[in-house]
Amino acid sequence: MPGELDYVRENYLRIRAAVEEAALRCGRDPNEITLMAVTKTVEERIILEAVAAGAACLGENRVQELERKREALSKSEAFRSAAPQLHLIGHLQSNKLAKAVACADMIQSVDSLRLAKALSEHCVKSKNRISVLLEVNVGADPAKYGFAPEQLKEELHEICQMQGILVRGLMTVPPISGNLRDTAIFFSNLRKLFLDFQCKKMDNISMEILSMGMSHDFEVAIAEGATLVRVGSAIFGKRDYR
Repeated sequence: MPGELDYVRENYLRIRAAVEEAALRCGRDPNEITLMAVTKTVEERIILEAVAAGAACLGENRVQELERKREALSKSEAFRSAAPQLHLIGHLQSNKLAKAVACADMIQSVDSLRLAKALSEHCVKSKNRISVLLEVNVGADPAKYGFAPEQLKEELHEICQMQGILVRGLMTVPPISGNLRDTAIFFSNLRKLFLDFQCKKMDNISMEILSMGMSHDFEVAIAEGATLVRVGSAIFGKRDYR
């Protein structure tokens, strides 16, 4: 008899195969693309099914949820053995950055110079170091956080001097669009910025991760150069926000 949570394993393996196929279609090595399982609202027992299926990177939107889930999941021998990375992908408030540094392996949502400074100051003071991605608002969407591309070009030189944080790439959430061609343009523009930064030699900057693409558009993101795609509902099913 099939298990209650077999759908999670099946979904994860299906999406993993789709990621590989999307990479091969555009002549890329599938191994250079990380599939993140986004665990927002997902119970720990369900997350463990994804980890058992091979999920090596998990993403959470809220610091308190990430903190709670890391503590709960760490009680599982299977989780400890697999040792997946846990990333914060949601907006980070400055009053929660200490907890974020303590429980996240990476913060993907550094969306302002002010937040980068606060993270740096905390890490220096607490003698920590955290890997981060800089969130870029590629569509100038007023409903989303992130650096404007031209703003980031100016401020990256200041960010590279900040101790305690290592910038490992860029992240974006493009404007909602029913047309994947429009989405592809946003992804392409971020990749150009990413490649531009890659060519520059700056301290504390290691441009290696381009995080873009979610359940509905990850194949487009891969075609445009994503090295990490963030997939939630396609793995875990429709979210329950109650």
